[in-house]
Amino acid sequence: MDESTNMGNDRLTGLRAYITVNLSIRRQLGRQIMPLNRVNDGGLVLLGCGKMGSAMLKGWLAQGIDPNTVTIIEPHPSVWVSGLVSDGIALNRKLPDAPAVVIVAVKPQMMGDALPGLQALGNGSTVFISIAAGTQISAFEDILGADTPIIRAMPNTPAAVTKGITALIGNICAVEADLVMAEGLLQAIGQTVRLDEESQMDAVTAVSGSGPAYVFHLIETLAAAGVAEGLPDALAMQLAKATVAGAGVLAEEASEDPSQLRVNVTSPAGTTASALEVLMNEVDGFSPLLKRCVKAAADRSRELGK
Repeated sequence: MDESTNMGNDRLTGLRAYITVNLSIRRQLGRQIMPLNRVNDGGLVLLGCGKMGSAMLKGWLAQGIDPNTVTIIEPHPSVWVSGLVSDGIALNRKLPDAPAVVIVAVKPQMMGDALPGLQALGNGSTVFISIAAGTQISAFEDILGADTPIIRAMPNTPAAVTKGITALIGNICAVEADLVMAEGLLQAIGQTVRLDEESQMDAVTAVSGSGPAYVFHLIETLAAAGVAEGLPDALAMQLAKATVAGAGVLAEEASEDPSQLRVNVTSPAGTTASALEVLMNEVDGFSPLLKRCVKAAADRSRELGK
């Protein structure tokens, strides 16, 4: 094979790679643009704009949602939210007749007071997305009507820094286009996953919804253990935070699974191996402890959903 043939093959390979990458980018952009167009055409209502609602709103505006199509219902708006009125956002104004989507981001205990005001939007084309913990789809159907497209979603607190993960599932009226729109909106604050059954939401709540608190407590206790071994408080906390954060990034980006990553950092008869003998004890180690924690959270989620 001569040099010109090799050059031709290289160009062909490069062209194919270029086309593949560009198709991938166009598909990703398409998934983002289509939901945005639907929202900008029909409008978005955000019921509740606290920490989670504000995090989502910042992401939507950064994505290209037109402020003039957004209506916020929030009795105690922050200074930042109030300032958005000058950009075109409607704050505590009359609801549009048939918005594309309503995001319900109020606390579960406020749901009874908040939802009845939205009844007029039920049984139509408006999609309702709830991020209220412990409130089942049937509760929304009882108030809004059984023909209302409803999507239940469970984000977690790292959404505040766009590093969250949200699990979602729709009722029988929520079609594929509705789920795609919901994913496009919720991906403004991190990753999304779809569930097969609503009953899985209790386990999701226990793992990813409550999970950040477990990790924060791990940081607390790891730092405290460092202090017990003679480290200054501030240094121990800095080491603990950076270690957990860095390990999390490595776990997400590495090709190996977490089990292999653990093996990689564990030298036989070394310091890590000694620590893992304690952590991996089958009776009172980390695994049985976390199973009890997750079960307690899931059981409580089931109780709240009754």
